[in-house]
Amino acid sequence: MAGRINDEDVKAVRDAVPIDAVVSEYLQLRNAGGGNLKGLCPFHDEKSPSFTVSPSKGFFHCFGCQEGGDTITFVMKVDHLSFSEAVERLAGQAGITLRYEEGGYNPSHQRGERIRLVEAHKIAAQFYLEQLDTSPEADTGRKFLAERGFDQAAAAHFGVGYSPQGWDHLSRYLRGKGFSDKEILLSGLAQDGRRGPIDRFRGRLMWPIRDIGGEVVGFGARKLYESDNGPKYLNTPDTAIYRKSQVLYGIDLAKKEIAKTSRAVVVEGYTDVMACHLAGVTTAIATCGTAFGGDHIKILRRLLMDNGSARVIFTFDGDAAGQKAALRAFEDDQKFAAETYIAIAPDGMDPCELRLAKGDEAVADLVEPRMPLFEFALRQIVARYDLETPAGRAAALDEAAPIVARIKNSGAQHEVAVELAGMLGILDTQFVVKRVAQLARWARDRGGKGPAPARQQGGPAQSYAAVRAPSGPALNLRNPVFATERELLKLALQRPELVSPAFDAYGIDEFTAPPYAAVRQAIMDAGGAEYGVQDPQEYLVRVREAAPDNAVRAMVTELAVEAIMRRTVDEVYAGDQLVMVRRRAVDRRIHEVQGNLARLGAHGDPAHLAAVQNELWVLQQYGQALRERGAEAL
Repeated sequence: MAGRINDEDVKAVRDAVPIDAVVSEYLQLRNAGGGNLKGLCPFHDEKSPSFTVSPSKGFFHCFGCQEGGDTITFVMKVDHLSFSEAVERLAGQAGITLRYEEGGYNPSHQRGERIRLVEAHKIAAQFYLEQLDTSPEADTGRKFLAERGFDQAAAAHFGVGYSPQGWDHLSRYLRGKGFSDKEILLSGLAQDGRRGPIDRFRGRLMWPIRDIGGEVVGFGARKLYESDNGPKYLNTPDTAIYRKSQVLYGIDLAKKEIAKTSRAVVVEGYTDVMACHLAGVTTAIATCGTAFGGDHIKILRRLLMDNGSARVIFTFDGDAAGQKAALRAFEDDQKFAAETYIAIAPDGMDPCELRLAKGDEAVADLVEPRMPLFEFALRQIVARYDLETPAGRAAALDEAAPIVARIKNSGAQHEVAVELAGMLGILDTQFVVKRVAQLARWARDRGGKGPAPARQQGGPAQSYAAVRAPSGPALNLRNPVFATERELLKLALQRPELVSPAFDAYGIDEFTAPPYAAVRQAIMDAGGAEYGVQDPQEYLVRVREAAPDNAVRAMVTELAVEAIMRRTVDEVYAGDQLVMVRRRAVDRRIHEVQGNLARLGAHGDPAHLAAVQNELWVLQQYGQALRERGAEAL
């Protein structure tokens, strides 16, 4: 087992890799004001961005699903890594050598399983690339690429390689690099033979498949020889690092342009992606041996940010299989806020064939949005029915109307319903429009979640769990008491220099909402706001570590990244929040003391009565000073 990573090295990794740079590898971030960034959460489906990143604090928090943490936490969650694996990956990016308290420096056998599998794929990709460049046997592969318009530079750009025909060339090479037979088999690069691992890919052109972060996680292999009895394309099987339904070929090269232009082009194969990119269509991506589905949509939505001007263009062959693929894609169309289109090349050519036949401009022209995907789906449906008969028109309407009802934009839905009536030859246009509108209402009713449960009012007697709603902030922030306590805690976490040292003298009982009291306790346990002035970055880490459970930890992160409710945040504003929380605490105590006096009455112990009266007088004087002098009286 690997030793524990040295704490100083963990801190060095956390400080060296900006959280916004890491998160931007997985989703598009936009300015959210106050120095924060926002995007679509990678951990749950959402239509409006609630995932917030604070570069200055080094934290992220989703106000939808409550996931939050620092750079290391993000990498752990998004790539399903252990803590040590996430630190090792980030350390590799930052060029930091890690020390292990129980095991010295970072020998290969100590690396986490996922890291090892990624390393094996990286080495395999380089091995295959060198084989294509230098091996006489790979001439067949070089000719295959040349015939499709790809020179050596193009192959190198996409990392295309060649797997030798022998049984275990790669397996022996990986063994020489220190990988065990178990690791070689787990990677999917080999399969178990009678005498040990044998190469899974032999005598094939190899396309490395990278995840959105740019790591090689699998391969797509194209058959070259008639003697090969395997399928035309053979992909890596599902492994700990590769799920074909969750990767898109070319996403590592296309992601920045997709985010920049709010446009993505979905093609069918590896060579189509290459052809598009070489023709200047650098937003092209492809699935890896599977239909385009929900997990692929999640990847794209995070890059497109679901803005209404985004475009997703599907290119499919004009044959029956291509049309079937287009209709399958339409099934998931409504999961996009983006508009979806279909592009079918003339004569049924794919982008690779089109580039060879007519050049780069023809490929660029092909992917210009023309026919909306829903229109293509409607035409395919209508073509199957005999529209010369009333029964044929009625049957076509029954199948087509639900598709129109699924169009997101209500204005477009009405227009397409009118077009559908014309396509079917139904003269009573309003009949079709009403039918579509009725289906749309039914769909909304079935898809809705019903009225939201009433939120409980927070109060001192309630537990954190009782006031925490599952879909957002747990507290009724219309309550000015809660709102002010929340604002003061945000200042203590984000701008400790404005509230220190006064804040550190505040008691836990001055925060009436239990979750806020728990955060106050965590700040105290972490060394107080004063520590935050000394080391702001480490301060937030310590506060999160001091939290007693995940619920409080999530609240700390939430408050650390949530915007402060004031454009100008200065000492005056911070003082106002300090005074308001203290004044309310004093008023509550005055009320309690007055109750004690009423209970004691004239028959209580004179000394006790005098002490209570004196406490009341002191509290009233202090309250008056706070009202008149503000922060000076703290």
